[in-house]
Amino acid sequence: MSLDERVQIEKGLDRHESVRVIAARLGRSPSTISREVRRNSWRPSNTSAAYRPVKLYWCRKGWLTDRDYRASVAMVTAARRGVNSHRPVVFASDAMVEYVTDRLRSGWTPAMIAGRTAARLPGGAPRPVSHETIYQWIYCPAQRGRGLAGYLPRGHTTRRHHHGRRVHSSHIPYRVSISARPDEANDRTQFGHWEGDTVEGRAHADGIHTEVERHTRFLAARKIDSITSQATLDAQRSIFGPLPPEAARSVTLDNGHENHLSYMLDEDAIPVYHAHPYSSWERGSNEHVNGLIRRYLPKDTNLTGIDQHGLNDIVADINNHPLKCLGWLTPAEAFTQQIESLPSVTVALQN
Repeated sequence: MSLDERVQIEKGLDRHESVRVIAARLGRSPSTISREVRRNSWRPSNTSAAYRPVKLYWCRKGWLTDRDYRASVAMVTAARRGVNSHRPVVFASDAMVEYVTDRLRSGWTPAMIAGRTAARLPGGAPRPVSHETIYQWIYCPAQRGRGLAGYLPRGHTTRRHHHGRRVHSSHIPYRVSISARPDEANDRTQFGHWEGDTVEGRAHADGIHTEVERHTRFLAARKIDSITSQATLDAQRSIFGPLPPEAARSVTLDNGHENHLSYMLDEDAIPVYHAHPYSSWERGSNEHVNGLIRRYLPKDTNLTGIDQHGLNDIVADINNHPLKCLGWLTPAEAFTQQIESLPSVTVALQN
């Protein structure tokens, strides 16, 4: 805000004009004017020496003068505040830098670092820090030499926005749209609804079929030797077969060719829904977890060298990272709690 604008605010307040009238004259938002007056106004009794004896002997409690707004004082206050802004106060400590760096290199996301520990440094006082503060510190120009962005789930060198595409529809037999999915699956309030997809290997020869439970974000994965409809169906049945019926209520898939036999899961009493074409955000949990798998197995990785045993190690590592949406429980902990609370499991344990 310029000095001329602050002078106009000062004159308007002296004429007892409302904030909205002043904002309309300056072409500013009323909230901008209100915030400016609130932050940069002052009390003459706080700074003028003429008030100090009176305040000392006659008015030890309360304020002698009301808040006043003067353009010259506001300019000085704003300039002083600007000098102190954008300083890395949280990361001024070497202990904080080392703490966050070690967690990033261990595979933790900024949200996990901020939420699970509340940035409680060993031997020091707790300092709350948000995940956005950590992201800004990682991407600020002064820290790019550390290469910390490479430890993030996507490893992007710059922060970016994603937009989907709207193109042709799919032709999967007996396809049921995600629009027909029940509300308890959409809002994640009910346990047992899954999202599935395939992580492809080099030259699309083999891959990994992944399923993520929407309520607990628990990951289950099977190595498939070929990306075909039959191999995908076999992987899904191996995942859902051992589960109680309440733990496999539905599954949501994309429109890939490997899902053309997914309607056969109806024989196992598992309804199948398909997202709209090129709308990956409708299966956000699964897409996110697939991105985490890519941290271990980057694109163009030859998956023939990994077996189910090696894949289980990756899955276990992902399922044991704490998540904010689970109250900083891990998906493994949340999934176990849900399984043990199911009526069929409770009766079996009692028997």
